[in-house]
Amino acid sequence: NDTIVQNTSVKDTVSSFNRNLNMQNIGFQVKVIGDHLTIQPSGYELDNTIVTKEIVGMSVTNAEIEDLNSDGFPEILVYLNSDGSGSYGTVLAYSSNQNKSMSEISFPSISDNPKANKGYMGHDEFAVVETTLSHRFPIYLDGDTNSKPSGKMRQIQYKLKDGEASRVFVVDKILDF
Repeated sequence: NDTIVQNTSVKDTVSSFNRNLNMQNIGFQVKVIGDHLTIQPSGYELDNTIVTKEIVGMSVTNAEIEDLNSDGFPEILVYLNSDGSGSYGTVLAYSSNQNKSMSEISFPSISDNPKANKGYMGHDEFAVVETTLSHRFPIYLDGDTNSKPSGKMRQIQYKLKDGEASRVFVVDKILDF
């Protein structure tokens, strides 16, 4: 018997993340295969086009669905962390346009906020708490190594607001504890 072997790596064919999320008759399948993240919406009246993003050097750590701006329509949030010792995180998010379609939400870079980024060296964790996006990480003091932060923890709380062109996450509170 002849065996046919396809030249495809396991990483390219096996899903490293696969989650179905539903809220208020809107659904999302969030899936990662290889270096590609796909978000397949369902339930929108006009546009359920699949979104594909290349995420080379990153891993999806979680995905959540919540109505962050209390408009009756859900948002989808996908949390990504860079591979390697820093685990620098970011959020890829989409907001419903009155259940007709979805638009990407702008997530601010922590490097653009001097108050938030003092002592920042990654190791990000994200979670939705009620209608707030919570971003938590250890604070590093001078001389700390990447594996041994000696400062407190910092939590940044973001609220979803309407921006000029799209919705944006805006810093609401910064807490050190």
